[in-house]
Amino acid sequence: MFQQFATLSRPETAKPRVNALRQLFDELEIDAVLVPKSDEYLGEYIPPYAERLAWLTSFTGSAGSALILKDKAVIFTDGRYTSQVAKQSDANVFDFEDLVSNPPSKWIKANASKGLRLGIDPWLLPSASVEKLEEALKSIDGKLVILKDNPVDAVWEDQPTTPLEPVSIQPDKFSGKLAKVKISELQAGLKDDKDDATVIADPTAIAWLFNIRGNDVMHTPVALSRAIILADGTPQIFIDKRKLDMEVEAYLNQLADLNPPSEFESALKELGEQTKTVSIDSNTASHAISMILKDSGANLIDRTDPVLLPRAIKNAAEIDGSILAHKIDGAAMVSFIYWLKSQTPETLDEISVAKKLEATRAEYGAKHQNPLKDISFDTISGSGPHAAIIHYRVDEDSNRKLQSGEMILVDSGGQYECGTTDITRTISLGGVPEEQKKYFTLVLKGMIDISLLRFPKGTRGVDIDAFARAALWKHGVDYAHGTGHGVGSYLAVHEGPQNISKRSMVEYQPGMIVSNEPGYYRDGGFGIRIENLIYVHEPRDIELGETAMMGFETLTLCPIDQDLILPELMTDEQINWLNTYHANVRDVLTTYIDDEAALSWLNAQTKPIRAN
Repeated sequence: MFQQFATLSRPETAKPRVNALRQLFDELEIDAVLVPKSDEYLGEYIPPYAERLAWLTSFTGSAGSALILKDKAVIFTDGRYTSQVAKQSDANVFDFEDLVSNPPSKWIKANASKGLRLGIDPWLLPSASVEKLEEALKSIDGKLVILKDNPVDAVWEDQPTTPLEPVSIQPDKFSGKLAKVKISELQAGLKDDKDDATVIADPTAIAWLFNIRGNDVMHTPVALSRAIILADGTPQIFIDKRKLDMEVEAYLNQLADLNPPSEFESALKELGEQTKTVSIDSNTASHAISMILKDSGANLIDRTDPVLLPRAIKNAAEIDGSILAHKIDGAAMVSFIYWLKSQTPETLDEISVAKKLEATRAEYGAKHQNPLKDISFDTISGSGPHAAIIHYRVDEDSNRKLQSGEMILVDSGGQYECGTTDITRTISLGGVPEEQKKYFTLVLKGMIDISLLRFPKGTRGVDIDAFARAALWKHGVDYAHGTGHGVGSYLAVHEGPQNISKRSMVEYQPGMIVSNEPGYYRDGGFGIRIENLIYVHEPRDIELGETAMMGFETLTLCPIDQDLILPELMTDEQINWLNTYHANVRDVLTTYIDDEAALSWLNAQTKPIRAN
């Protein structure tokens, strides 16, 4: 099993650990310390040794920070984790704040005592965040203290070691472009910008640029590494050679000079001393990198990671790989949902459902010669009221028996060498109340309306987010997460810069993959989310139109539960889309499923619906 279900959250451990951390404050000459959910590579998913926030606070969500002061402690999380943090962390130790509307910098400005000395580990924060903290501290005559070592590490006695998982080469048939070509194009871009070098600090960018994959981070196939790319000259990559077999080492030696991670700081100093202009992305690179370069004399230019946009715009091979991954994954999903619908709900629990889905993905991956390399994130298997916890993670303590007459929300994905999947289906377990069907249909309408969109060049995620919410807004409800996120090509399941949200200012371009996942959540009652992955197609002419328009093609192949749909709430256009989608799901997946009973169920679930 790729997913483990041991209970990681132990609220009772927080008080002694926070107190132990505070014991270091006088020695470090600080009044407070910020502990972000982060590692030195600033990835969304981090290795066990870097789970400092979870170890300290017992909160296990994928985003957040803790501000530990001498007499107070605050955890900052976004709307996805409002319910989760309250359940996992000790309210007698921590206050809870919203990470978006009241981040640490804003909280400090409004609440901290004058003269506050705030300690930070500069490797765990980007410069953009540090600048906001400095501004807030300046307003209260405070001081930012750059710590040499992370203080949490000093009190974490059984901290895991750094990972040493093997690195593999991503085949050309799935990468679609040779690494040497990608590097050459990046170097040409540096010259156009008149930059002498750039520092690539994101391991997912390294993985894409050098066409390598790893297993250092749970569910994300990357090797922890960094690179320095010179406009003229051989790139340098910083990676532990113990992760490389002879073939991979020889491959990388053709592309770059290999260096151990321990030499990265000295290489940055040398770069700053010997080059004129170095670009770095202040949003994705650790503040420590900027500090070292500036202190060594570099003219530092803040630019968006030059790998970010090329990685997001998938080439034909990457799109074809994703299409293949979704066929295999779709067949697995059909087999799984058929199995789930065939069971007596009370004989199952949330863990058994998640285990069955992972096993089914592994079975279909092996059957179709594309093995399941990992799941793309811990499966969200939330039944009844647990489905209202947006990023619910079932464990042995929270595990709940399924019940007839309720819904289960299953948000999951697979990592295949050909592509990354992410799908959510909300599934009925017998007769569900009409009110829940109403909200399911409203969510479905929003998902379909995004799928139907046609839009001109220059359209951004912020321009289309409301289409997913409009039906819900008309009924006075909303959801506290973005509508969609970018997805990698056998890489991170959450990938920028594109997304669908109220704040997304990135223009859509053909080849970008994004999720389409509106939802509705009633705390303590039920939760609904329906998610397909879609990609942007090239502009196409519209009959009697004047401008060719881009739009979305749907990648995900899996029926949407017709037992939860109220057709009378849908427009003819929405019903036509759903019927066409279901017909395509049936036609494509029929050749991937050899279970006659599952095929019979698929045929029944994809029959056209009609308004009453």
